[in-house]
Amino acid sequence: MDRLRIQALSCWYLTGPTASGKTKVGINLAKRLGAEIISLDSMAIYRDMDIGTATPTKEELGGVPIHLTDIIDPGEEYSLARYIAAAHDKITEIHNRGRRVLFVGGTPLYLKGMLRGIFEGPPTNKEFRTQLEQKVRDKKPEHLHKMLKKVDSASAKRLHPNDIRRIVRALEVYELTGRPISEFQKQFENGVPATDCNVYVLEWPREALYARIDKRVDRMMYDGFLDEVKRLTERKLPISQTAHQALGYRELLDYLDGKLKYGEAVNLIKQKTRNFAKRQETWFRSLSECRFTPGDAPKFDLDPEMDGSEDDVVPSKDIEDE
Repeated sequence: MDRLRIQALSCWYLTGPTASGKTKVGINLAKRLGAEIISLDSMAIYRDMDIGTATPTKEELGGVPIHLTDIIDPGEEYSLARYIAAAHDKITEIHNRGRRVLFVGGTPLYLKGMLRGIFEGPPTNKEFRTQLEQKVRDKKPEHLHKMLKKVDSASAKRLHPNDIRRIVRALEVYELTGRPISEFQKQFENGVPATDCNVYVLEWPREALYARIDKRVDRMMYDGFLDEVKRLTERKLPISQTAHQALGYRELLDYLDGKLKYGEAVNLIKQKTRNFAKRQETWFRSLSECRFTPGDAPKFDLDPEMDGSEDDVVPSKDIEDE
């Protein structure tokens, strides 16, 4: 096991599907651990997208430091490899301060990348990507997924048809190496037992989680999510393909373009968020490192020197939507 993976496995992780209450529970847990938080959210890295990504405010954090939020412009692309490198830099900084590290967020690919490492592969080939874009310009996103299925069925099965960025990368690796990216990634499939690390997943009954999602979307709209999206459309630089994948943004952009009515857009955000939460849960259950704890009364095995008992419970009354 390499040094970076050992470093990553020494950290604490709190994850779970969207709207499971990770932020409030995570802040409470960080205080008990004497930890600083590193965001485990692929969209919270973007500035000016705080409502749509549920980035915690200073008031919510209550003095707990958080890292890797609001660090890049929405027009900039961001990769898994870039996140992993930045996260390891932050781990070293935090450990040098004598503090623990707690990752909080719900991006499964980031979680797996931290726990098991990643395959970086050959560098991006702009010429191939340009050719690919020209080939599928007038076709639906599903066309790329069908292309991938022909050369790498394992990756096609794992990736959602709308995950354009990763589908393009998988096609690119095959084009440049003649081998499916899934073959290169096999070395990262072996995890460690849950008892050998501290990776906790907040778990809710399906109906309860869906109700929390609906409530969260309603609150986001009340808090000014639409205005946030409007401000992004007024920018001189377009939103990057990566940032555009954030839940809710596409639907509200369609509403602003007159393609959807307001109620249709909101209901579609709720539906897509529920679908996303279901995919998150599937990812978490595929990782041997994860241990599941009730969302309304989570329990964590804390070391004796930490504040709190070995079975530390965060009261359910303190838990709201993420």
